[in-house]
Amino acid sequence: MKCVAERKKPGVTFESFVDKQIREAQENGAFDNLPGKGRPIPRGGAADDELWWIKGYLQRENLSTDALLPESLALRKEIERLPSTLIHIRFEDSVRDSLGELNARVVAWIRMPTPPLVPLSPVDIEDWVEQWKKNRAAAEAALRESRAISLAATATEAVESPMIAAKWWRRFRFPPMARRGRERRRRRTEP
Repeated sequence: MKCVAERKKPGVTFESFVDKQIREAQENGAFDNLPGKGRPIPRGGAADDELWWIKGYLQRENLSTDALLPESLALRKEIERLPSTLIHIRFEDSVRDSLGELNARVVAWIRMPTPPLVPLSPVDIEDWVEQWKKNRAAAEAALRESRAISLAATATEAVESPMIAAKWWRRFRFPPMARRGRERRRRRTEP
């Protein structure tokens, strides 16, 4: 098979070189049976949206639109999302590190701001740590409560079906080897 990406000869213009490659590819059938052949290019959203292809790409690749925001708006959005972000962090040192890194980025933006200019200031680490402690304690209490409910439900199931509970207990009380040894001792002692 002939390689489509051959080198351009010195005396040939780029336009004629590219046109020749496209024509040869069409003749060889390289563009036959492509997905979407004969249909218009799909447009997502409104017909007058200029950024339809960017939005489609972001949706197809499961990317967040936050990456498209200017730095100032991205920082502001991150500050607004702090409670939901911090609740998933387990240790206070990690919370302090995360807030310190956010403050460093805010200070860097304040030193050299880029448009749009929105009011931003570093977050108070101590206030956010106190709020994190309260939120984390409430979340852990809710988790303990849900675990207690599920444990009570499994205990109720065990009471309703005593055979399962007995078998479960027997496995740990008398492992299979211990039962065999006990049976052998009984046989020896019986006349």
